[in-house]
Amino acid sequence: MKRMTSSDRFRAVCLLLFVAAACATPVAQTARRPPVFDVRAFGATGDGKTPDTDAINRAIDAAASAGGGTVFVPAGVYATYSIHLKSYVSLYLDHGATILAADPPAEGAPGGYDPPEPNEFDKYQDFGHSHWHNSLIWGENLDSVSILGPGTIFGRGLSRGAGRKDVMPGQPRPSLAGPTNTITADRPFGYPNPREQLPAGVGNKAIALKNCRNVTLRDFTVFHGGHFALLAIATDNFTIDNLKIDTNRDGLNIDCCKNVRISNCTVNSPHDDGICLKSCFGLGYARATENVTIVNCQVSGYEEGSLLDGTYKRSGARRPTGRIKFGTEANGGFKNVTIANCVFDYCCGLALEEVDGGTMEDISISNITMRDIVNAPIFIRLGARLRGPDNPPVGVARRISISNIIASDVSSDHGILISGLPGHLVEDVHLSNIRIAYRGGGTSEQAVREVPEYEKDYPEPSRFGIVPSWGMFARHVKGLELNDVVLRVETPDERPAIILDDVTDAQFRFVDTPRVADVPTFKLQNVENVDVFQCRPTPDTHVDHATQQSF
Repeated sequence: MKRMTSSDRFRAVCLLLFVAAACATPVAQTARRPPVFDVRAFGATGDGKTPDTDAINRAIDAAASAGGGTVFVPAGVYATYSIHLKSYVSLYLDHGATILAADPPAEGAPGGYDPPEPNEFDKYQDFGHSHWHNSLIWGENLDSVSILGPGTIFGRGLSRGAGRKDVMPGQPRPSLAGPTNTITADRPFGYPNPREQLPAGVGNKAIALKNCRNVTLRDFTVFHGGHFALLAIATDNFTIDNLKIDTNRDGLNIDCCKNVRISNCTVNSPHDDGICLKSCFGLGYARATENVTIVNCQVSGYEEGSLLDGTYKRSGARRPTGRIKFGTEANGGFKNVTIANCVFDYCCGLALEEVDGGTMEDISISNITMRDIVNAPIFIRLGARLRGPDNPPVGVARRISISNIIASDVSSDHGILISGLPGHLVEDVHLSNIRIAYRGGGTSEQAVREVPEYEKDYPEPSRFGIVPSWGMFARHVKGLELNDVVLRVETPDERPAIILDDVTDAQFRFVDTPRVADVPTFKLQNVENVDVFQCRPTPDTHVDHATQQSF
């Protein structure tokens, strides 16, 4: 037998130590695993009828008292009112688990959802944006909290912002009644609107977060989520991943948040916005929404519920909303935002709106496909609604890059619509590698329409009416560049393809549009330094200054 050398003995010892460590690893991992708190162990029934509010909150309190852990919601239907999230606690919804928003108590009866907390700054935005506690699931001033798992949040008992409870899909929607947001000396913007105010016991949000950090939402479904499936304000280091949302009003509202990652989400919201960045004054100060990525998401406006059941029903009664939007609440502005690899289907187009005095800057949007778009495929608006204290100045919109856009079956009412204000210009907008197929059909009468400024109106393309061009209408812009852009119409359109009004330093390169007899491609009003290069069918043109010019 060969004698072991010292190097052989060293290798043998190392092998024994490796095997011992490998065998010990599962034990060590088990010892470090955070505790799990099953809501049924705290009295939850999951029968869909018995109120499980107290049991779920007891499980969360126990996890928080233990220093953190996972609150486990097994298969079942858990009827509940307000659930209170806590720091270092994860709420895990298992396969087959549904958190059901219970019906609110009768008017005047006690109980129900937590009351809306007082907010002295509720005069600057609507009731829904001004309160967070009147929600199915909410948390404030939290650190390291998550909602995870493949289960469902069903907001059956939530209000959409008017009335104690919203109707379910397919039921007739009652008309709104009562006083509206009349402007008075103590309500300069008409808020609080008496018709929107909800009493204690009525909930209007599926999830609400305020002043939280290190938050993760992943893998669950929200159906019929009230006014907001999610309203998060001042929530930083925030990850939202792989959610499916099919709801009656807003999907994801990210308000005054920093360091946000939204990915792999599908949001269907026929009556309001799908993914919406905001920066309201609900905190009592202006705070930007910044450092945001939105990637690999889909937004749509099918009838509510038809995303989840796979029928994808389209409404003939009203235009769908859906879409990704910045605004309208925009006191703090939007900074350093990237949107990429997203799909718009049967909904409104992309909307970037700064109308409340904030700064919207450093925005990069790329790799977007759109189909069946009911208004402007791209809408950039700098306005002067200025809902905020002390008469804030008009804001700023600048350094916006939009590229690699494919859109078909697009309404030609507005074209690409970019509008600043006289003396307050949208600056440095670059559009490249864009293909848009519009429906067309515009008339010569529409081509001569004068478009009012609407500087204080709600910022929506429909407020502008049918504009006098079908491909692009740009007004009060400095530094506009279009490169490699193809604009088409399915039906001939008798309006100019592109109108520029009060535009300075514009470059159009490789912009391809169809020719219509006796209709100019470009119509210029009060422009300076405009270059058109290799834009079929238009010859190369340089304009130093023009009050009125068409070609």
